[in-house]
Amino acid sequence: MKSIVVDKIASVAQHNNVGRELRLSQDIPCEEGILIAVRVLNNKTRYNQLELTSGRMATVVAGDIVVGALGHRKALRGYSGHLPVTLAVGDSVQMLNIGGVLGLCDSANPDVGPPFNCEVLGSVLHFPYLGERIGVPARAGARKFDLNAVLNTQGIPVIALAGTCMDSGKTAAACAIVGRLRQLGMEIAACKATGVSLRRDINAMEDAGARKTMIFSDLGIVTTTAVNGPALTRALLSDLAANQPDVIVLELGDGLIGAYGVAAILSDAAIRDALTAVVLCANDPVSAWGGAKILREQYGIEPTAVTGPATDNAVGVDQIAEHLGLTAINALSNGIALGDKIAAALKETGK
Repeated sequence: MKSIVVDKIASVAQHNNVGRELRLSQDIPCEEGILIAVRVLNNKTRYNQLELTSGRMATVVAGDIVVGALGHRKALRGYSGHLPVTLAVGDSVQMLNIGGVLGLCDSANPDVGPPFNCEVLGSVLHFPYLGERIGVPARAGARKFDLNAVLNTQGIPVIALAGTCMDSGKTAAACAIVGRLRQLGMEIAACKATGVSLRRDINAMEDAGARKTMIFSDLGIVTTTAVNGPALTRALLSDLAANQPDVIVLELGDGLIGAYGVAAILSDAAIRDALTAVVLCANDPVSAWGGAKILREQYGIEPTAVTGPATDNAVGVDQIAEHLGLTAINALSNGIALGDKIAAALKETGK
């Protein structure tokens, strides 16, 4: 066990009360969510920031000592990487996302350049036994995740946002809907159920007016999968429903086809039955066509509206209406109309 002073603590360690001065162990369990300290070895001019526990974004430079969590990532427009089988002090890992997920990079999108390469310094210890200097490896999350979590929305309507890909406008649409429903006098709760640990999206939903927000990493999951996605969604919706909001807004990160568990969530009949409306976020009209086809044919879900870059101007809006028979509304330029569309859907269902 050795002491170290760290420079930056990633948001993935949000619930761990990690201070600047830490105790590290050479024993590093290679499990998702284990907090480790690393020294950054290179500089980057692109994708070079880290989300801190404060929610602020900080530029990372060579020499920084950073606390993050072990995990994996499979991002089309970012890094793809896996969890190491073994790790020792002095080994190298890469920073897979700006939330502080650390693993071994397998592939990088040219738009973000090579990842930060990091030297492993040790696992972060916490001391749960009062009065005893017995440290155990710290794990991300506020509480332990229950794979057998049950769903109880207490009849509260759920508005889901599903995308054709990452960066398809889901969070912008969620914020527009939250903001408008709040203006209409409703109390909103919001959550993000899939993806890789990053609090930026739920912070944006809070800024838009959500009273209570949650993300899967609150439950100790760094990266979601088809195995844990449905149970995480059940747990998040049930926790938020317990506070009796008027509406819950649910963002499904990544895309309908992806490795983070969206398909498994929509395949869960109980979750599907709890969805009052589903907004499809698409990058272009062809992806809107494919997304609508998946929702309709695989899950029996009729999208309430289409938004995202596919609706950036009248060309996409008209094509979606003509070829899909769906209302297309841009969340950035016409967020009030998107929110009103959802409010109308809530009224139609009597919720």
